[in-house]
Amino acid sequence: MGAQPFEGDGGPGTRKTDSLSRLNQAARKLFVERGYHATRPQDIAREAGLGHGTFYLHYPDKRACFLAFVEAAREELDVYLHLRREAGASLEERIGATIAAIYDYSQSNPGVLRAALTDESLIDAEGGQGTPLLMRWGREWAEMLRESGSDLYDCDIAGQAIVGAMHQVSRAGARGQIRREAVVENLTRFITRALRPD
Repeated sequence: MGAQPFEGDGGPGTRKTDSLSRLNQAARKLFVERGYHATRPQDIAREAGLGHGTFYLHYPDKRACFLAFVEAAREELDVYLHLRREAGASLEERIGATIAAIYDYSQSNPGVLRAALTDESLIDAEGGQGTPLLMRWGREWAEMLRESGSDLYDCDIAGQAIVGAMHQVSRAGARGQIRREAVVENLTRFITRALRPD
């Protein structure tokens, strides 16, 4: 997550990179365990074994740190997705692989997506809107639909609808109400048939 320490002479640059890495790991842990609102910058610094002021050398505020956490989670999930996508796969295979990859990531990184999906409007005191993670994923789904030649619907609307459906079903699945296999199979079939009803 964030910048990684590099090999070198152990000078100031190495220490700064190391402190950022430690802050990012601590922030990830606390955002997952406590959530955004219950985590303070001084808690992150303490968890990282650093002084409170070190936090502000890297981030202007908690929101910036949280958004870095969200971006790192998105990048990690992207790796999971790209490793599972096969060239020449059908739309149904791509949808199924994507849903399964999201489950795999969630199981390997408990609580990370739940924390990362915190609505940015709830954390933004200044009113400046970033693009929430769910909306970004909707855009990525729209792009996948365009690449597959889907022309039955507006791809941007369909991409957001797919992410909304996946988010809601995965929440129910996370509560143990629906088995993973049932979610992947049924949601894949539902989305595929909605996009290609013939």
